[in-house]
Amino acid sequence: MKPNTLFMTFEGIEGCGKTTQARIFVETLHQRDIPAILTREPGGTRIGDQIRKIVLHAENTDMTPMAELLLYEASRAQHVQQVILPNLRNGIHVICDRYGDASVAYQGVGRHLTPQLVKEANRLATGGLQPHLTILIDIDPQQGLSRARARNLAFDFAIKEGRFEEEDIIFHRKVREGYLTLAHEQPERFRIIDGSGSLEEVSRQIQDIALPFFEQSQGK
Repeated sequence: MKPNTLFMTFEGIEGCGKTTQARIFVETLHQRDIPAILTREPGGTRIGDQIRKIVLHAENTDMTPMAELLLYEASRAQHVQQVILPNLRNGIHVICDRYGDASVAYQGVGRHLTPQLVKEANRLATGGLQPHLTILIDIDPQQGLSRARARNLAFDFAIKEGRFEEEDIIFHRKVREGYLTLAHEQPERFRIIDGSGSLEEVSRQIQDIALPFFEQSQGK
């Protein structure tokens, strides 16, 4: 990894707006001639995208928590070796929509696999690679779930990528608690953003926090 090259992740529950905000932030970096790529989990690679179809498909309701975790980690291991590390080594900043923290929150807390077990699985899959900065977009689970379900219907994602949106509100509250616990444990890496505002308000908050990191890395 080249010095000053940054690995940044966006995290949050379903419907928090992280995918849109990650895209906007990368576009902002490009406008400033800062080299960066946007990628996502699960996915980001050919194999990862195939795994994504399995873990997010709404018909796979019989998937066990451990199988779910291992599928995510398999996608992550491929992603780190094929996309994240090569770009960081070439001096290109990497912005990722979800990473290992998602597994701690979703499979560790939400699925009751224990966060410590998931953290060890993350370590094995990633070789210990951690983001320099993580933006956690926090939102009330009921609001987020309503947004996510409406999006799935509008874009015909309900079956193809709607498995987690079918979980009850209790599950999503646990996931949010898992994220907030992680942010409390690692305040040097996490920045919590209120996701209940307008798209422009949330984007402005993220840029105010994150842009200085990237501008400093570029010597600007």
